[in-house]
Amino acid sequence: MNLLHEQISALAKELRLPNLPDLWDACAQEAVEKQLSYGDFLCSVLKQEVSLKHEKVKNMYIKFAGFGTLKTIDGFNFSLSSVSRTQIEQLNTLAFIERKENVVFVGPSGTGKTHLAKALGYRATCSRIKVRFTTASDLMLQLSTAKRQNRLQTYFQRAIQPFRLLIIDEIGYMPFGGEEAKLFFEVIAKRYESGSVIVTTNLSFGQWTEAFNNDNALTVALLDRLLHHSHIVQIQGDSYRLREKRLSGSICLGSSLPKSNEKQLQPDQIWIGDL
Repeated sequence: MNLLHEQISALAKELRLPNLPDLWDACAQEAVEKQLSYGDFLCSVLKQEVSLKHEKVKNMYIKFAGFGTLKTIDGFNFSLSSVSRTQIEQLNTLAFIERKENVVFVGPSGTGKTHLAKALGYRATCSRIKVRFTTASDLMLQLSTAKRQNRLQTYFQRAIQPFRLLIIDEIGYMPFGGEEAKLFFEVIAKRYESGSVIVTTNLSFGQWTEAFNNDNALTVALLDRLLHHSHIVQIQGDSYRLREKRLSGSICLGSSLPKSNEKQLQPDQIWIGDL
């Protein structure tokens, strides 16, 4: 390592520009070849430094978000869905996050609710927005544990409030007990007009009372806060997963299987009746 490189490395460290020592030499050679001005050379180095820093932050946000499998809007098949492409593309601008609005995906299991929720979350992390993804059951387990250990406020401060977008998946698949319903209400109440929430659910809003311990007053108050500034995305249709299996011939659907057709099923086919 020559003296100039050592000096640049030391200065870059002082200025917290960790990538600059590895960037400047190649940029300098390019500047000579293209006869760039000193200003253009400096701008080129700094642009690459910023780009790498943004990429690092994005990857960190993706890791902390807890998406599991990453999903994108481009990977969603709108031709097989009742979802409005225009509505999703508008949400994909992330303006709803700037306005601290919510998004509610409502539809049967397997129709793409989680895919779209994750895709919007991923788009947000690419814009260096802090996102947290969790299922409703995992969230309730963590909240219940925190309350039992007398650190509920700490949990809210670290796991709920810092994120500009909180995604809660699968509301309604498992009913909440009385204490769990109150904790979930507290989550929505703390996020109200202070940060965006995306939720996915297989329940119509009229069925939410059943999921929240049949507490009508609590459910009404919860929905009032969740839906006040919200975009509701209704999804109709059959499960994509079952549809793919049906198209591949690995399952057969119907109300009953005529005896005349029983022997027509292949060994790898499954009869599961109507859905």
